[in-house]
Amino acid sequence: MRKFGILTTMIFATIFIGCNSDKQKTNVEKKEADLVENKTEAPPKHIRPFKKELPTIGLLMYDGVLQGEVIATSDVFAKLDQDGNQIFNVISIAETEKPIITEEGMKFVPDYTFDNCPKLTALFVPSAYDMYAQVNNKKIIDFIRDRNQETEYIVSNCAGAQLIGESGIADGHKIVTWIGGGEQLQKDYPNLKVQNDSLVAFVEDGKFSSSNGNLASYISALNLLEKMTSTEHKEFVESYLYLERLQNWKK
Repeated sequence: MRKFGILTTMIFATIFIGCNSDKQKTNVEKKEADLVENKTEAPPKHIRPFKKELPTIGLLMYDGVLQGEVIATSDVFAKLDQDGNQIFNVISIAETEKPIITEEGMKFVPDYTFDNCPKLTALFVPSAYDMYAQVNNKKIIDFIRDRNQETEYIVSNCAGAQLIGESGIADGHKIVTWIGGGEQLQKDYPNLKVQNDSLVAFVEDGKFSSSNGNLASYISALNLLEKMTSTEHKEFVESYLYLERLQNWKK
């Protein structure tokens, strides 16, 4: 009887411990699930939050865009100030939320579409080697026209000047395009004051400015950066870009 009693006690103890172990396991799993469900992760350190109080720089994108002209602007305006503060919202915009494919074959995912784009302080209009599709895209032209009503600045780089010309927003203003493209631009859009692109890398006229594009896109971005901040901040950003090294690399 004693053996039976001991055996019975051991069986009940095993069942009791097993049940409690299962309950403990279930509770742990539940807590872990709750932690996962309710976990609020900090955004990756390089993500710049959109802050409504900051000026917003919009980068227009479309299939075939020259990615360097998009990168140049973001490279300049996304830099923090000397105290580590974000001073601009820098966003990319495309007709749809689908990734666009650049001329160089990279996929860029836009932050916003034409339909949900927030109010812009400045709009940068880049180029492609073949602008036919963009110039004949009514949605792109309408977007540029609409945003001209709210922006303080419109900047075109390279053949982006064709989109400005097609939109009509800069009629009567000076503009420059890619080296070799000025004569045709003037024929297509006679109301523009097209500058000699063999001599002029950058021109500014009122709220509109433009450049030859490619690396000259840094000129248009840095010029506007200085207007919107200060010479001191522009020079601070230039120090990060090593532009002096680029200018003197053959010496």
